Amino acid sequence: MTIILASQSASRRAMLDAAGVPFEAVAANVDEESAKAALTHLSSRDLADALAELKAVKVATRLPGLVLGSDSLVALADGTRLDKPESREQAAEHLTRMSGGTHDIWSAVVIAEQGRPVWRHVERARLHVRPLSYTFIEAYLDREWPVIAGCVGCFRIEGPGVQLFSKIEGSHFTVLGMPLLPVLAYLRERGVLPK
Repeated sequence: MTIILASQSASRRAMLDAAGVPFEAVAANVDEESAKAALTHLSSRDLADALAELKAVKVATRLPGLVLGSDSLVALADGTRLDKPESREQAAEHLTRMSGGTHDIWSAVVIAEQGRPVWRHVERARLHVRPLSYTFIEAYLDREWPVIAGCVGCFRIEGPGVQLFSKIEGSHFTVLGMPLLPVLAYLRERGVLPK
């Protein structure tokens, strides 16, 4: 059975590649901003789940196979959700807001088949950001901007972004953007991967 990742995310593709999962990557082409605007009443957990489902179902209506849709959201301790930064200045603002605090990353994955969801899983990771100086933020952005422009939270945990944190609670895969271990378990259950 074909496995399709409804995403062009480099980190999600790398996770599946590293795990030895054969898959095709197809852009979901959903209007995330409109979906988020329509679903603002949802909790961060439920919004990540709804966006993952939207991506999976959209691709599964067009293509046969098991379609993995995934989404991640960053929510500060006060409940504020951070989106991908639109500029270096906004990235600096996000990092300043995150400095010395905690935030949650909600990563959801939904698997759809024949246009309907058949499985889902949502996980939370809690990240503790160390106090960040203005000098550090500027040097960090000199090195990482614009690469992190597509990263919610303004970091790549697999790169220099790891220096932002004093402690991480939860799965590394959840931080990367997809709860991989439950996905692998489901694919084994379905007989797509060997047991």
